[in-house]
Amino acid sequence: MSDVKIKQLEGATFAARGKSNHWVIMDTMKKVGGSEAASGPMEMVLFALGGCTGVDVEVILKKMKVPVERFEIDIQSERADEHPKVYTKIDMTYHFYGKDLPLKKLEKAVKLSKDSYCSVSAMLASTAEITANVENHNTA
Repeated sequence: MSDVKIKQLEGATFAARGKSNHWVIMDTMKKVGGSEAASGPMEMVLFALGGCTGVDVEVILKKMKVPVERFEIDIQSERADEHPKVYTKIDMTYHFYGKDLPLKKLEKAVKLSKDSYCSVSAMLASTAEITANVENHNTA
């Protein structure tokens, strides 16, 4: 079996399945043949970035015994004007919620993910400036 299988559903709407055997739908704007029924491939790249770093940060914080109740990541991006219109700037803001959260440990976990562990971040860093900010929303 291939690593990934892509099937055209209709026009520019595609289904993709990887080794995990889960299907996802990708689509695009109607003006280029899509039906606007799903996220586009470049948006999925940002999903992959957020998911990759999210998993890293969760694992790192558990090892540090930081009692995060939950966290969210907001991602803003800019792309090149000319094709292939790669990402040129990505700003990530991590919002952490919990009681008595140590800011230094939150920042360390984010930095470790961004600079050492997240493979998606490493790939995107070749074309994009990636920044990461931490907001600590202590609920205590």
